[in-house]
Amino acid sequence: MRIILLLLTAAIASAQTVPANLTAEGIPAFSPELRRSTARYMEFRKAEFVGWHPTEGRMLISTRFGETTQLHTVAAPGAARKQITFAAEPTVRGAWQPKSARCIIFSRDSGGGEFFQLYRLDNDGSETLLTDGKSRNTDLAWSPDGTRIAYTSTARNGKDNDIILQDPFAPESVKIALEVTGGGWSVLDWSHDSQRIALGEYISANESRIHLLDTATGKVTRLTPEEGKVAWGGGQFSPDGRTLFATTDRQSEFHRLVRISIADGKIEPIVPGDATHDVESFDLSRDGRALAYVLNADGASQLHMLDFASGKTLTPKVPNGVISQLQWDRQGTALGFSLSSAGNPSDAYSIGADGKLTPWTESETGGLSLSNTPAELIRIESFDGMKMSGFLYRPDAKKFPGKRPCLINIHGGPEGQSRPDFIGRWNYLTRELGVAIFFPNVRGSDGFGKSFLAADNGFKREDSVKDIGAFIAALKKDASLDGERLGVMGGSYGGYMTLASLIHHSADLRCGIDIVGISNFLTFLKNTQDYRRDLRRVEYGDEREPKMSEHLAKISPTARAGEIKDPLFIVQGKNDPRVPVTEARQMAEAVRKAGGNVWYLEAADEGHGFQKKGNADFLFLSVIEFLKANLL
Repeated sequence: MRIILLLLTAAIASAQTVPANLTAEGIPAFSPELRRSTARYMEFRKAEFVGWHPTEGRMLISTRFGETTQLHTVAAPGAARKQITFAAEPTVRGAWQPKSARCIIFSRDSGGGEFFQLYRLDNDGSETLLTDGKSRNTDLAWSPDGTRIAYTSTARNGKDNDIILQDPFAPESVKIALEVTGGGWSVLDWSHDSQRIALGEYISANESRIHLLDTATGKVTRLTPEEGKVAWGGGQFSPDGRTLFATTDRQSEFHRLVRISIADGKIEPIVPGDATHDVESFDLSRDGRALAYVLNADGASQLHMLDFASGKTLTPKVPNGVISQLQWDRQGTALGFSLSSAGNPSDAYSIGADGKLTPWTESETGGLSLSNTPAELIRIESFDGMKMSGFLYRPDAKKFPGKRPCLINIHGGPEGQSRPDFIGRWNYLTRELGVAIFFPNVRGSDGFGKSFLAADNGFKREDSVKDIGAFIAALKKDASLDGERLGVMGGSYGGYMTLASLIHHSADLRCGIDIVGISNFLTFLKNTQDYRRDLRRVEYGDEREPKMSEHLAKISPTARAGEIKDPLFIVQGKNDPRVPVTEARQMAEAVRKAGGNVWYLEAADEGHGFQKKGNADFLFLSVIEFLKANLL
C-alpha cells in the first residue's frame, strides 16, 4: 500500500497544471528546476515611446507592469512611470488631444481578436467608449485644432475600411466621411488648418496610393500618379498645406524621401542621389524646419536629422539597433522614439537639436547582463544566386565548447524582416542551453528593395522555402554549429515556412515549432477576416482562378502532412482574425492521422500570438521542453 501511495504522490506531483484558458496536448509537466532556471528570463520588460504631451514636455509610453502592457506617462528623463490605463487587455497606442490635452484617445481590443475599439480617457481617469464595440477601428489621428478625430472603421459592412470623422466629446457625432472599397485604407495626416486629410490606400507591399480628402465637401482626390505598381509610405503635410512629404520606390529600387506639390503633383526628391537603403520612417517638425528620417541598412536603423534652413544633415550617435515611433514634440526641439538592440529591450529616448541622445526609461532584464549580446550578420547566395542575409545569435564558446545545435527562427509577413533586435526570453536558449538562434531573411522580406520583396509572390511561393535550404547548407558549414542538430520555428507566415521546411528539408531538421501558421492556403483565404482577404490574395495568389487554386492546394502543408516525420509543436490563439484557429487544428489532425508526433497548445483568450504574460510564459516553458526532447 505504501508503494502505491508513493507512486500516486509522484504522479500527482508531475502532472501538468494547465490554466483553464489553455488547451495543452502532449506537453509534459514543467519541472521545478526548469521554472527556477527560466524565471529571470521571463521577467524582462520593455518600454515603447507613444507620443508627446502637447504643452508640458511629458512622454506617453507603453510598458507592462503585471500581465499586460498599458499606457503610462513619464514627466522627465529617468522619472517614475505613472500608469494611466488599467485593463486585462493590452493597451499600447494612444494620443493626447492637441493644444489643451483635455484627454487621451486610445485603442484596445478583446482577446486578441484585433477588433479594436476607441476610448476617450479623461484627465480624471474615466473612460468613454467612442466606437460600436464590435467593428474594427484603427489609424486614429487628431485634427490639429483638437476638435475632431479621424480613423478607419469596418462598421458599415465588416469588410471595408471607411473613413470616419467624430467629435470625441460628442460620441454620437460619428459619421462616415468617405465610403471606400477594400481593407487597405488608412488615415495618414491632417493638414494644419484641419480641412484636409491625407489617406493611404494599400493594395500590396509593392503597390499603394495616397489620396486627399476635403472634410467639408467629402471630395477625394488621388494625389500620387497612376503609373503602374509603385509603393508609397508616410504622408505628412507641410505647415502651409502646399506640400505632402512621403516615401516611395517610384523610379527606384528602394524607398526615398520626396515631397509632392499638392497644386500640380510635381514630385521632388528631398535627398538627391541613388538610394541604397529604404527610408522606413520619418517625421516633419510642426514648424517645418526639421525632418528626421530613419534608413534601414541590412536591418539596422540609421537616424538622420535634416535642417532645412541650413541644408545640413546631422547623424546622431545612436547604438546599433532598431528605431521606431519617430515623433517631434510640438515645439520641434526634441525628437522622441523607441530604440531596441540585440542586448537591450526597447526603451523611450529623445534627441535634441544638438544630437545628444537622452534615455527616458530604463527597462529591466530580470537582473541579467545582456548588453554584450551580439547579432552577427550572415550573408549567403541562394539556389539561384540571389543574395540574402540573416542574423545569428551564438552561445558563449567558452561556456559551451564544441559544435552547438541551432534553431532557425523565420519571421512572418511574409513582408516582415528579421533585424538585430532584442530577443527577450529566447536569450535563455543561447545562455543556458547553448543553442544558437538564426533569424533568416528569405526572399519576400522587407528592407532589401522592391524586386526582392516581390520575388516570392504567387507561383514563386516555394522559392522562399528553397532559400531555407540554402541557409541550412551555410549553417552546416559553420565550424561552431552542429549541422546534425537543426530545428526550425516561425510565426504566422513563418509558421507556414516551418511546416514547408519540415516537408522539403526533413533530412536536415530535427523538429519544428509552428506558431499561428498557415497550413492550407485555400482554407486560410476562405476563413481569414473579410477585411484582409483581398489584400492577402495579392500576395499569395487569387484562389478563384483555377490554376492558382490548383497550385495553392498543391503547396499547402496539409496536402503533404504525411511527409512530416520530425516532431512538431503547433501553437495557436483561438481568436486569431488573421490565421484562423482552424488552420492549426486541421494541421495537427492531419499529421497525427499520418502517424506523426504533435504537441499542441491553444489559448482561448489570445489571437495572432500570445500577448498576456501568463500565456507567453507557459508557451516558452513548453518550447524549452520540446527543444530539450527533440533538439538537445
